Amino acid sequence: MKLELIRKDFTEISTIGDLLIDGEFFCYTLEDAVRDGKIYGKTAIPYGEYDVEITFSPRFQKYLPLIKDVPNYSGVRIHTGNTAQDTEGCILVGISKGYDFIGGSRKAFALLMDKIKGQKLTIEIRKE
Repeated sequence: MKLELIRKDFTEISTIGDLLIDGEFFCYTLEDAVRDGKIYGKTAIPYGEYDVEITFSPRFQKYLPLIKDVPNYSGVRIHTGNTAQDTEGCILVGISKGYDFIGGSRKAFALLMDKIKGQKLTIEIRKE
């Protein structure tokens, strides 16, 4: 199963995009800002294609998608949250979007997990 994150809206604080599953729109995403140089906890991961594996997160104490082998990053996951303050390089999912904000994150995440559970996953992150 292929996930595609298409980054669309860029501010100094966050990056909002669309998450597609097998080419179909699924939900919105929010990440940290895209930057030329990495600032710990404040920079979106590099563009590219990555394998994704659902593993147990000791930090969140539940199973979450883990984006594997991101250069110079570790522990990058897809999880719930609404603003850039809720992420440290991870990808947040939501049903609605606003300026530097996504809403309905818990619902979007539950629907995402139902859809991807047990699947072999990759994610491609690109600009519109």
